[in-house]
Amino acid sequence: MSEAVALPRPLLARLLRRGEGGFPFLAASVLALVLICALLGPWLTPHEAGKIALADAMTPPAWAEGGSAKHLLGTDNLGRDILSRIIAGARVSANVALYAIVISGLIGASLGMAAGYFGGFVDAAISRLIDVQMSVPSIPLAMLFAAVLPPGEAMVIFIIVLSYWTWYARLVRGEVLSLRERDYIKLAKIAGVATPVIFYRHLAPNVLNMLLVLATLQFGSVIVFEAGLSFLGLGIQPPNVSWGGMLADGRNFIDVAWWLITMPGLAIMASCLASNLLGDWLRDTLDPVRRQI
Repeated sequence: MSEAVALPRPLLARLLRRGEGGFPFLAASVLALVLICALLGPWLTPHEAGKIALADAMTPPAWAEGGSAKHLLGTDNLGRDILSRIIAGARVSANVALYAIVISGLIGASLGMAAGYFGGFVDAAISRLIDVQMSVPSIPLAMLFAAVLPPGEAMVIFIIVLSYWTWYARLVRGEVLSLRERDYIKLAKIAGVATPVIFYRHLAPNVLNMLLVLATLQFGSVIVFEAGLSFLGLGIQPPNVSWGGMLADGRNFIDVAWWLITMPGLAIMASCLASNLLGDWLRDTLDPVRRQI
């Protein structure tokens, strides 16, 4: 019987992970680049993101026929530099994602711990609230609030928090239901330890890992959600730049200027994929059960 020949690991797999369970350098680099653009955007943009230059309108990317090294990723129908706008849009996407994830995580984790620890009426009330919230579609909810609230980053963050806190609450509630039956929790109750102290010292550290994993996974999801709202005109409004807004502006020119939607689309896709890959690695690394498999 001939021995099986081991095939070399595909190049993409080697780039995404270094060995089995290795750190996903490419994914982490993409997210780091997004955060760097968010922090240093005004100093990194080669041109002013909102500057109109009709003489340079519809310039293709530098490597395409008719392109110019002055605009590496081309320009839009108003002559605005695509690379500069993508960098500026990264700032909006990262701000919205970070604020929305932190706020929804704090709200969801607090309610989830209360529901799982106290049980009874508290658990029933919070669980019903979670069920009601998850039954409401996010886009119609966004349309409702867009009609009564001033548009902008604050409204987008509010809508995302309203839609995403339930994921944290359900996850934490399930874990705390198991943790409250552990001996050290029961002994802490018998010893008269105050409930806030139990939450802070015993429950929070045990759910922190899963919260970190969920937050990392949802970073890309929130970016996609924000881009969808902006694409529909419900999110970030001009003259502020957003990746979803760039997609909306370029859709009318898709047949003559493919780069107008391709470049912001690639930015959204890369951010979401990197978030998922890094989240998967964190889950495998922080979960002791998975480490033993």
